[in-house]
Amino acid sequence: MKRSIGAGLLAAASALAVLAATTACAPPVTRDRGAAPASGGAPASLSPAPARPAVAVQAAGLRVADSGTAAGRCRTEALAARVGRVDAGAGQRYAPLVFTNTSARACWVYGFVGLIMIDGSGDAMRTRTRRESLQPRRITLRPGASAHARLHWSEVPGGSRSCPASARLMIIPPDEVAHLEIPFKATVCDDGRLDVTPMASGARL
Repeated sequence: MKRSIGAGLLAAASALAVLAATTACAPPVTRDRGAAPASGGAPASLSPAPARPAVAVQAAGLRVADSGTAAGRCRTEALAARVGRVDAGAGQRYAPLVFTNTSARACWVYGFVGLIMIDGSGDAMRTRTRRESLQPRRITLRPGASAHARLHWSEVPGGSRSCPASARLMIIPPDEVAHLEIPFKATVCDDGRLDVTPMASGARL
């Protein structure tokens, strides 16, 4: 579910957008050149080259068209998000943050998400998103396919700081500004710290 937000919250969300992955260029299209002069200095034939069969021209046209429809980056409007099953142990919590391609075309995700927790009153909470030191890689999603980032947080209080409870999570897909907002009921300690990995294939940890 998408949700409109105030200018201050949008500015905070925009600051979390991840850098763009390198874009791929389509290979250049070549065309036939005239015949080279014959050996011995004899002039080349001036008769026109034979016309290409219609099938070959159509095939060449299809190849050019296909190069322009290669999978692009997954935009926010093409994705649905959810938090999968939470695994708990010794006060630590782990869960997959799952993106599913809801569009009719393949697209790819690369890198890290941006996150902002929201409390029950609809106010943005302090959120410290810490990126795990793992190498990102491009994940291509066919229509209906999913990718995930692993979330980790602690529910163990430390010192005098409280562990506020969140109600929702605002998610910015990699290299996007528009956001998704989903339910996220969690008690996050360590001053709102959420550890996150880069996107990986599948919907499970």
